[in-house]
Amino acid sequence: MLIPNATAVPPVGAPAYAAVFIDFENVYYFLKNHYLDPQDPHDYALDLLRSLRDTLKRDHGLESLVLNAYADFDKLPAGSQGPLYLMGVSTRNVLGTDHKNAADMQLCIDALEVFYTRPAIGTFVLVAGDRDYIPVIQHLRRQARQVQVVGFRESVSGDLLQMLGQEHFIDARGLLPPERLQTLEDHRAARLARGEQIRRQRQQAQAGALSARPAALHGASSPPPLAPPADGSQVADAAAPYHAPPGPEGAPGEAAAFAPIRRVLSDNARRCLEYLLEQVQRYGSQQAGPPEIWASPFLRRLTDVLPELPDWERRQLLTQLRDDGVVRMEKREGEPHAFSVIILNNQHPDVRELLPLIEQKAKEAEDQAESSEQPDALPD
Repeated sequence: MLIPNATAVPPVGAPAYAAVFIDFENVYYFLKNHYLDPQDPHDYALDLLRSLRDTLKRDHGLESLVLNAYADFDKLPAGSQGPLYLMGVSTRNVLGTDHKNAADMQLCIDALEVFYTRPAIGTFVLVAGDRDYIPVIQHLRRQARQVQVVGFRESVSGDLLQMLGQEHFIDARGLLPPERLQTLEDHRAARLARGEQIRRQRQQAQAGALSARPAALHGASSPPPLAPPADGSQVADAAAPYHAPPGPEGAPGEAAAFAPIRRVLSDNARRCLEYLLEQVQRYGSQQAGPPEIWASPFLRRLTDVLPELPDWERRQLLTQLRDDGVVRMEKREGEPHAFSVIILNNQHPDVRELLPLIEQKAKEAEDQAESSEQPDALPD
């Protein structure tokens, strides 16, 4: 009986072969969600894969012996599997769930099977970018296999990219034909502009409704001036450096002051703050006192919001919010270990600016969920 030798090296002069594993479901939903529901997202995914196969051959001299695409194709619009078959791509229909892309595990299993049974294949190409693929990538690289990751930068885990190295990453945008990519970008820009227009109209309508109410009940229609926080922290210039308050900040049982207030300028920091406000909306009502968000679970969930950042950069965002006076961190005694909580500064201008928008989004999501649960009217 012959035992496959995964460490065998192809003879000198032999053709270079690659195995390509495509998380098709991930690609499809990124195109659909990031570009705000363009027409026929699977056509763009097919263009990308066709270009990838040609690029591997032309620029890297790699023949793609194995091309596998993974998805719960029953949930995708019909029309993907036929073109994939004609491109030489084998489809793997993997039943998924509402919470997890089940293609991840099957893709890893198949990649390891190819590694152990096809020693002539020296390059593995993963059209995917989740953190879940880090162990299989590390294993392949330890066995002297080349690994390339293809994906859209926003959907590729920062931790995976940091481990892999930028030189082994292929940006999926560069694989799309320029005119097709421009069509996607134009569609996204138009949808964003329309959404902003609707948001402004809604705000104007709400402002008009408030101004029409009796002044005796609501006072002036303009928002009240920003008052200094009750705990004594000061409003500082945006460029002013942060000087930590004296004493052991965050010591158990001791309430630390907020840092001097500065506006949040970084886009990623604002995304982190928006997600923090969503968590406060979700869990704050369940607490008796001021809402506290546990730091460790929050950082784990933040991985799904900012997957393109490595872990240390996501932690740095929380530090940045602390230094800008948006939050403070406190220690709490617990069993078996103490833990950290995040406390929000409700007087911060960015919090006051974003909170009504977050509340409105939560209200719209609640209304939509209630309407979807309403039974259809029975015919007469």
